[in-house]
Amino acid sequence: MPNTPPANATSAPEELLRLRDSIDNIDAALIHLLAERFKFTKEVGALKAAKGMPPADPAREAEQIKHLRALAASAKLDPEFAEKFLNFIVNEVIRHHNAMRG
Repeated sequence: MPNTPPANATSAPEELLRLRDSIDNIDAALIHLLAERFKFTKEVGALKAAKGMPPADPAREAEQIKHLRALAASAKLDPEFAEKFLNFIVNEVIRHHNAMRG
């Protein structure tokens, strides 16, 4: 789903526009994937609240970080960045879970 090019796009090389369109498509996919992920974490939060479980699960979070750092390294993505990104998401999920508890 390419964006409408900005007014100065006519001065940008065609290759740059093609690359930007690809980036825009990936950004859109990331947003949809995050929305899907949060749909499931909302269900997890409701289940945890119903069962009286704590919103955070430090052991699972540590395991996920270890796993995603390895995935990042194999994908040639900075593992530090991947960990920061995951921590941001997990903190937001925990915030939502706490909010569900009132």
